[in-house]
Amino acid sequence: MRDVLDEAGGWFDAGQPFALATVVDTWGSSPRGPGAAMALGPDGAVVGSVSGGCVEGAVLEVAERVLADGVARWETYGVSDEDAFEVGLTCGGTLQVVVERVDAASFPQFGAVRDAVRARRPVAVATVLPPGSGRLVLGVEDRGAPDGAAEDAGAAHPGGLGDPGLDRTVRSAARGLLEAGRSAVVRTGPEGRQREDSVAVFVEALAPPPTTLVYGAIDFAGAVVRAAKLLGHHVVLCDARPVFATARRFPQADEVVVAWPHEHLAELTAAGRVDARTAVCVLTHDPKFDVPLLEVALRGPAGYVGAMGSRATHEDRWARLVALGLGPEELDRLSSPIGLDLGAATPEETAVSVVAELVAVRRGGSGRRLRDVAGPIHR
Repeated sequence: MRDVLDEAGGWFDAGQPFALATVVDTWGSSPRGPGAAMALGPDGAVVGSVSGGCVEGAVLEVAERVLADGVARWETYGVSDEDAFEVGLTCGGTLQVVVERVDAASFPQFGAVRDAVRARRPVAVATVLPPGSGRLVLGVEDRGAPDGAAEDAGAAHPGGLGDPGLDRTVRSAARGLLEAGRSAVVRTGPEGRQREDSVAVFVEALAPPPTTLVYGAIDFAGAVVRAAKLLGHHVVLCDARPVFATARRFPQADEVVVAWPHEHLAELTAAGRVDARTAVCVLTHDPKFDVPLLEVALRGPAGYVGAMGSRATHEDRWARLVALGLGPEELDRLSSPIGLDLGAATPEETAVSVVAELVAVRRGGSGRRLRDVAGPIHR
């Protein structure tokens, strides 16, 4: 849903119904995962994508019918072992798509969801499948609510799934999915009992975008900032030198901070703003900055820590970190020299190398050429 919120939010605010198609589940190789969305507006405009082009035409036909009659539909596209569906995915996978009409009556929380995403507040939307049987919205203010709460917390996010027990179970699952930053179908029994046989609920976890922290206001940093923004990350540039750390030099950074890097990262960590979806890129090339910063990073919760420098620089940093008492498990988290072996020479090529490694670490990729790797392309 995230990709269509801005334009679809305009239709919603204007009181104009639109059709929203959302991928809720996939099997095999699929170019888009759960949560990918496409919207058909009242003026015929289309935004977003559910499959990277494979089934968009068929989904659009369904969306037109849904927008006309208001009846939500649950469609499957792809090829199974025995059944050839009318529309197939060229990649050989199968996906399920929910298509529903959105207006103030059918989805009154849509505006609140859009506002939460814009403000980088976690929010999850839980929809009973097939659609039409209930919807629950879990906002950031609800995440601390006890699992035993019988009613949906927060008047700003009304709704429910039709049963308090089911609400409790799905609310708990939604918290975990928000922490992981992924969407999934939750299957549970009647009244929320943990069984596999009855109720399927799609939980779309709209966590804030991952954060990339770039330390060192150099030309390579500018390229890394641009590359990380291309991935949709929230990017922070930090350097202790005010003459270099300026918004004018790094216009694409979401934040430009003048501070000692290790102090800045320590403050973010203490404030709970560093987690497994945070990447720390150390590009300063100076031991007085690098070493205390890496000590904080490697002892913290960041999911990726990389440092730029030559082999000699790496060996010197490693020895200094060992002297500070960092152990093998902490040091093993360090990607140094930073990036994948692409033969990169320019700042832009180096940035591709850096963000490629970041994606590989986060997604569990090998970093090898796809032609040399067996198995599915899409994990």
